[in-house]
Amino acid sequence: MQPDVKQADAASDDAGQPSTSRGPLMSMREISKSYGDRKILDHIDLDVAPGEKVALIGPSGSGKTTILRLAIGLVKPDAGTINIAGRYLWHEETPGGLKPARDRHTREVRRSVGIVFQQFNLFPHMTALENVREPLVHVMKLSRAEGEARAIDLLVKVGLADHINKRPAQLSGGQQQRVAIARSLALQPRIILFDEVTSALDPELVGEVLTVVRNLAHETDMSMLIVTHEVSFAADIADRVLMFDAGKIVEEGSPAQVLKDPVQPRTRQFLRAILER
Repeated sequence: MQPDVKQADAASDDAGQPSTSRGPLMSMREISKSYGDRKILDHIDLDVAPGEKVALIGPSGSGKTTILRLAIGLVKPDAGTINIAGRYLWHEETPGGLKPARDRHTREVRRSVGIVFQQFNLFPHMTALENVREPLVHVMKLSRAEGEARAIDLLVKVGLADHINKRPAQLSGGQQQRVAIARSLALQPRIILFDEVTSALDPELVGEVLTVVRNLAHETDMSMLIVTHEVSFAADIADRVLMFDAGKIVEEGSPAQVLKDPVQPRTRQFLRAILER
């Protein structure tokens, strides 16, 4: 991958050290990604400011989930750069410009990002408490007692105080998704990604999960990047909405503008299809 090499941008200071006082928390520049002959993302620029909640909408296959997978480091872009909290994800800065990052560097930068998937991805043999505690012990190197205390606090926060000792099979889908949210929060990410977190749930369970995410959005200063088809939910929590189609951002703006008075015909067409379901 040959990036459009630029010397340390606004997300880094002159010495190449992370800067937390200015610039976006996450910045994607000229990101392209293809699978075979299929272009998934086509020269995307996307910023998320500290504390900003950004909703991504658009049809299936438009590139939304790929954006999240790139941001968490699960897939690598074909071209372009990703900078998170002042550090490049797939590159390292040198006096001569950017070079491909070592695996250790990429793993360190990824720790600033959390993700909650459509599927819950919980360990079936572990209780809710153990699913949240184990990353704290093994990744953050907390003692078992410290990890357990923090895990309990987080499970209480997502409304699961009475279910901490249950295994996933003993929990509803909504409860499992709330465990997954608590687990993602446990590592204290700077930005958290939500990938259609209600799409695998029965309709009657959707509300309890959206309430948890809504509370997090309103009560914390954590940045969020949220892929969702829940238009009213996006309108309630997002600072900005981006409409994706065919690998491009075709419209962006405030929720009031994009969701209620869109400029682009493609956005209007998509929203009509969603609201008529």
